[in-house]
Amino acid sequence: MNSPLDNLCGPNKPLAAEPPDAAEFAGLKRSGLARLQDAGNSSLSLEGRFDLAYNAAHALSLAALRWHGYRAGNRYIVFQVLPHTLGLGPEIWRVLAKCHDVRNLGEYEGDLNVDERIVTDLTTTCKAVAVALDKLPPLP
Repeated sequence: MNSPLDNLCGPNKPLAAEPPDAAEFAGLKRSGLARLQDAGNSSLSLEGRFDLAYNAAHALSLAALRWHGYRAGNRYIVFQVLPHTLGLGPEIWRVLAKCHDVRNLGEYEGDLNVDERIVTDLTTTCKAVAVALDKLPPLP
């Protein structure tokens, strides 16, 4: 029986199977954790903290996907597959999906509408992704 991740691979599908790479995984994790730490700097603008936290969540979620041996064809899929890569539930990926939509409005339409609540929720959610990622065994 195919895994849910295998079912998302193939022509015109959002994932491609690709062997994990320990150096790539370590780099994504390091980048995500550094951005997450910087996102907690209250002297930065809300927009800057949001951007850092969003990109941290993306890097950490992508690291989890790469650990499992897949490459993403789009940004959003790394959040959608968190139940399969890190065992995280809807309370996590729904926040990340909302923040992805906010990010896209800001990036493509110039309408980055963030407040303290969404930055706090995103940062808290990102920390949960980091904790789950840390529980994965090391790659060879």
